[in-house]
Formats: sequence, C-alpha cells, structure tokens
Amino acid sequence: MAAAFYPLQFVAEEVGGDRVTVRSLTPPGAEPHDVELSPQQVAELSEADLVLYIKGFQPAVDEAVEQVVGDRAVDVSQGIPLLTGHGNGDHTDEQGGGATTDPHIWLNPRNMVTIAGTVSERLQQVDAGSASLFQRNQQQLDGELDDLDARWIRGTKSCTSRDLVVSHEAFGYLADAYGFEQVGISGLSPEAEPSPARVAEVADFVKRGDVRTIYFETLVDPRVAQTVADETGAQTAVLDPLEGLPEGSDA
Repeated sequence: MAAAFYPLQFVAEEVGGDRVTVRSLTPPGAEPHDVELSPQQVAELSEADLVLYIKGFQPAVDEAVEQVVGDRAVDVSQGIPLLTGHGNGDHTDEQGGGATTDPHIWLNPRNMVTIAGTVSERLQQVDAGSASLFQRNQQQLDGELDDLDARWIRGTKSCTSRDLVVSHEAFGYLADAYGFEQVGISGLSPEAEPSPARVAEVADFVKRGDVRTIYFETLVDPRVAQTVADETGAQTAVLDPLEGLPEGSDA
C-alpha cells in the first residue's frame, strides 16, 4: 500500500503490522506540500491495494489518485471536523489570502485515533483474514494516542501564554485541541511569502503580547521566523509538525 506522507505511513504501519508493506510518496527531507510524483510512482499507485492521502493537501497526489487509483484511495480526513486557515501570509481576501480548509489534521491526537479507525476498517476489507490483528493493533495505537493526548493536556495546562506564533499555519488543530491561539506569519502554504505588512503585523503582535518564542519547522526555511524574532527580541525554536522525517533520520 502507499501513503502520501509520513504521518499516514506511520498509522498504516502501526495498524497493519507485518501484514502490510507501506511506501511513502514523500521522500525523507522533502516538504510534502510540494511533492511531485515520478511516472514510476504513479504506475506503482495503480497497483497498490490502498492509497492513503488527505484530499487538498498535495495537488500531485490528488491528481494521481483521480487518474489511476479510483476506489482504492482513502481520504483519511473523512469524518473529521475540518478547520479553516488562510491561503497565504497576507490574511486578506483582497490579496488572495481568503480562508480555506486546513489539511493538517494529524496534529490533534484525537484525529489520529479517527484516522487509525479508518485505516483499520479499510485494511480489514482488503485482508479479512487478518481482521483481528488489525483490530488489536488499532486498539494498541489508540491507547498510545490517548496517552499522548493526556500528556499534552497535563503539560500545557499551566501555560500562562496561550499565543502560538508560528512560521506558517500548520498548527491549527494542535492549538484548537489544547486551548492556544495560532498566529501564523505565513498562511497554510509554507511556500507563500508573507507580505511586509503581514510580517510587521505579527511583529507588533509579538511585542504587544510579550511573546517570547517564534516557532519554525524542521523542513521549512526558518528565515521568516528569524526575521520576526530579530525585530522583537524573541527567540526561535523548532516545533515539528511531523510532516516528514529529515534526510538520514532514524527516529
């Protein structure tokens, strides 16, 4: 089977166990939003028993699913209440930054429980003889995700600042789950350059709110976050959305 990018590969491997072989369409170190599929990858998709993806997250994957996958594709966002974010860093309809659906659903552990259930159900349809194994693996993963959720609740309960300033709006589901207000320098696409006005707006927010940290991502250029930090005296730190593993990672 195939998974569009790392979080979906993780769920498939955890639920499927040794009954599945999972190929990720996004190579290590690549930014998933902009992944392009080779002709060989598209051909392999036509032979996969299942293809896990999030509709609207990776245009190249959406196109390949429509062309060659058909009903073997599983949009794992089904059944999950979707949030909205901004298309770019300007955050104004006049400049093309109107609200659009946020695809970063995996950053709420409760959503991952739903995804695990979806994957388990489809795997049972493909391999009914292994249904009990898939169910056991799903239950174990659910328990680990429940524990992660509980640790997030405990660990953030006493935070005095609830402002989460990030390089791009990848963390809406995380913020929604644990009572934070996400402020993105860029919108939902990390490649969209924020306007100077937006950078100034966020810098002003940071100063007024005494925000101490600007978060950037492992696979995204940190320069925009660093610019705001330099202007405000804040520090920068990595907040990893787990969209993909860095090249050479064994984590």
